[in-house]
Amino acid sequence: MSYVFTPPATVAVPVLGRPEQFPVNRVYCVGRNYVEHAKEMGFTGREPPFFFLKPANAVVVVPAGQTGSVPYPTLTKDYHHEIELVVCIGKGGRNIKAADARAHIFGYAVGLDMTRRDLQGEAKKLGRPWDIGKGFDQSAPIGPITPAAAAGDIDKADIWLTVNGADRQRSNVAKLIWNIGEIIEYLSAAWELAPGDLIYSGTPEGVAAVVRGDTLKGGVTGLESLSVKVA
Repeated sequence: MSYVFTPPATVAVPVLGRPEQFPVNRVYCVGRNYVEHAKEMGFTGREPPFFFLKPANAVVVVPAGQTGSVPYPTLTKDYHHEIELVVCIGKGGRNIKAADARAHIFGYAVGLDMTRRDLQGEAKKLGRPWDIGKGFDQSAPIGPITPAAAAGDIDKADIWLTVNGADRQRSNVAKLIWNIGEIIEYLSAAWELAPGDLIYSGTPEGVAAVVRGDTLKGGVTGLESLSVKVA
C-alpha cells in the first residue's frame, strides 16, 4: 500500500521486564476523580464520571531512570501538573462489567496530565470543549508500564508528586471517587475499548502551576517513577 505521505511512527511505551513495547491507541482521561481535587475545583459529591481524550501523539515516553523534557506550551501563562495512575488496556471490549475489568488490564504506569489551566478555564466559562487546555502537544508524559501481575495492590497504592523536591500532590488510589473497575465499566459503555488504550484515572488535590526549569517527579507505589523537566 502507498500513502500520500509517510505515516507517523506508532507511539509505544516500554514495558518493564519485557523486550516488547506497548503501542498506544487512544488516551482517555477521567475528570475530577478524587474527592479533595473535586473540592479544590469547586465541586462536591459523587457526580457521574466524565471523560476527555488526548491524541496519542500527546504522549511523551520517559524511559526508566531518565528525566524527560516537555516544553512550556504556547498560549498559556498558567501551566499545571496533574499526577495520575495510568491504566493500560491489553484486551478490548464493550460493556465490560466492573467485576470483570481486571481481565482487560495489561498493566499500569505513572503519568502526568499537563494542563493549560487558563485556557481550560476560559473554555469552561464559554461552554466550549477543553481540547485547547488538555489535548495539546506533549501534554501526556508517561513512565514505563509495569505488568499488572507485578504491580502489587494498586487499589491501595500511594500516589505523589514533587516539584523541585517539594511536595505538591500526595494521596492514595483508594481515594478515587470512581475506582478502576467502575471507570472501565463506564468507559466501555460509551466506547469500545481496544488494546493499546491508556486511561489516565484522575489526579488528587494539590494541582498547581509550574514554570520553565522546574523538575517534576511523581510516583505510584509499586510502579516505576516518572521524572520530567519543563524546558
